[in-house]
Amino acid sequence: MMRRLASLPGGRVGKWVVLALWAALLIPVLMLAGQLGDVEENDNSAWLPGNAESTKVVERAENFQRADTVPAIVIYDRPGGVTPADMAEAQADAEAFKGMENVVGRPQGPVKAEDGKAIQTVVQIRKDKTGWEGIGKTVDAITEVGKENAGGLGFHVTGPGGHASDSIKAFSGGGALTTITALVVVVMLLLTYRSPLLPLLPLLTVGVALVTSEAVIYLLAKNAGLVVNKQTSFILTVLVFGAATDYALLLISRYREELLRHEDRHEAMAEALYRSSPAIIASAATVAVSLMLLMLATLSSTQGLGPACAVGILVGLLAMVTLMPALLVICGRWIFWPVKPSYGATDAAEDGIWTRVGTSVSRRPRIVWIGTTLVLGVMAIGMLGLRADGLSNKDQFTGTPQMAVGEKIQSEHFPAGSGDPVVVVARAASAERVRTALSGVPGVVGVGAPVVKDGEAIMLGELTGDPSSKASIRTVEKARTAVHAVEGADAQVGGSTAIMLDTQEAAARDSKVIIPIVLVVVLLILALLLRAIIAPLLLMATVVLSFAAALGVSSLVFNHVFGFAGAEASFPLLTFVFLVALGIDYNIFLVTRVREVAVLHGTRRGALLGLSTTGGVITSAGLVLAGTFAAMASLPLVFAAELGFAVAFGVLLDTMIVRSVLVTSLTLDVGRWMWWPSKLFRQHDTPEPPAGNPDREPALTVV
Repeated sequence: MMRRLASLPGGRVGKWVVLALWAALLIPVLMLAGQLGDVEENDNSAWLPGNAESTKVVERAENFQRADTVPAIVIYDRPGGVTPADMAEAQADAEAFKGMENVVGRPQGPVKAEDGKAIQTVVQIRKDKTGWEGIGKTVDAITEVGKENAGGLGFHVTGPGGHASDSIKAFSGGGALTTITALVVVVMLLLTYRSPLLPLLPLLTVGVALVTSEAVIYLLAKNAGLVVNKQTSFILTVLVFGAATDYALLLISRYREELLRHEDRHEAMAEALYRSSPAIIASAATVAVSLMLLMLATLSSTQGLGPACAVGILVGLLAMVTLMPALLVICGRWIFWPVKPSYGATDAAEDGIWTRVGTSVSRRPRIVWIGTTLVLGVMAIGMLGLRADGLSNKDQFTGTPQMAVGEKIQSEHFPAGSGDPVVVVARAASAERVRTALSGVPGVVGVGAPVVKDGEAIMLGELTGDPSSKASIRTVEKARTAVHAVEGADAQVGGSTAIMLDTQEAAARDSKVIIPIVLVVVLLILALLLRAIIAPLLLMATVVLSFAAALGVSSLVFNHVFGFAGAEASFPLLTFVFLVALGIDYNIFLVTRVREVAVLHGTRRGALLGLSTTGGVITSAGLVLAGTFAAMASLPLVFAAELGFAVAFGVLLDTMIVRSVLVTSLTLDVGRWMWWPSKLFRQHDTPEPPAGNPDREPALTVV
């Protein structure tokens, strides 16, 4: 059955059927994929679970104010002092803002600063169905009006509206990200195969997989309530490019081997797909299941990211085991030009660098794995310096956008929290007591009079610090403690600062819950795949150690090289899931080949031959995946740069050191105990490998 299925995509008739099916699918797919941006939810409050306090405040406050508005804080400044003409200009601008599309009500201000050097106006912007994009267009219109007749008066838009506008501009680099990612893939494939034609096929297949994934995700977001955002989109792009290209590399490598043994390319592809698909399917399944576990998150953005990326992995897998074989067979051997694999030629895989690495490791495997473990452990110590407790708005960008400049000027001339207040909702009968409690919280000033309606009261409190700073988040925690203590008030604290606090708490909870579950599930998958207990435990230990080392080095780089202020609260969880799932990928590619050879020739021979035959392709796959994630640095966002660096470094560490040195030395030292308690455990190593090709036994079957 497995052989019959493997022969279909690359068969004489099947290849044309597969190509026709994918071509027919592309027409609706392209139409749907282009609409993905229409269902994105980029507002932070939309990512929170329904039981978060700030979410409940949004719902209760709908009786008093529009829930779909954000404040944009307009700042004018003149170092020598603003003039009456400047105030008149600010007043005229406020009138102009009032008539703009998506501006709600009358702007608050203009208000002159006490030092007379700045002016502030607060504009409420409605979020339409386009979310951040609509806010960005309104902020652009406000900026155009404000700068038109500035006459030397500084003009900036900050606050939540300014942050949304600058964020959407940062994410607009997604097109460049796709281009850079594609170039990385092409360059790595050129270096791997030294063929100017071959890279076109994986690139075409990955492109088809990406747009198909986007179409499926659009349908899920529109009809099944899946939450997606710009972050989901750019992570999906690099993940599909990286992982799907890895699968292509494995398939092409095995296909090239089989072309040396089969004169008929259709037979070669059937054998290559039969032998490589178990490892490819197992790897994709492991990544997809790990990502699906993110659905256990309470943070909606993380919850939606999991299934969206799992869709990308599964569609990429489907494309690589159907469309890719069909294209390779249709093109024939000439696609490998100028170094075409000829029938009957000798494969020199066993004479390469990885054979020499295996030989070196085999001399003293125990010393090698102990020494490697100690080095990785020292690298992991850097984790202690990781500050993953969220970033303020201005610290979320690698550059200095308009919002950050405006925020700095605002803090110099006005209370930093003006224009973006704490929102408190309580029962009307307890409104004054709640107001008194809120006024007594250090860091909260100028609590407004309660507005009462339908038995509920709402009041606004101004923060003395930057609303997105850690100090303001601590102030909100104190404010919640104070108002919750008012008996019978049912008081709750919301606003943008409270949303940041709830986001951080949800992300911290998600990490504590999901990380252990991912470890257990991946361990079970490995146990089923390898039909053993010892090997899965050792492989999981190596991947976790690799993750810790990568996170430790990344923390040091973030703090002392890049100079970042910290990391988002969701960073450790996402880095863990990507590195563990993708790291297990390479171990699966290696160990399935080791087991394949060990069935006939013993574990020692399997370890050495498995490394020599898979070393090149796994290294190439690791370089591709690392390169695609490193391309995320093209986005001017700290989160993208940090996640891209951590995953890229972790993948390289896993590919070059953990898989080739640590896993190989452990396998050599542990020997047949790797396969305990399977039948293979009871098979002793063959002292000398028998003559003939050691790779002709049946492929490993996925349980």
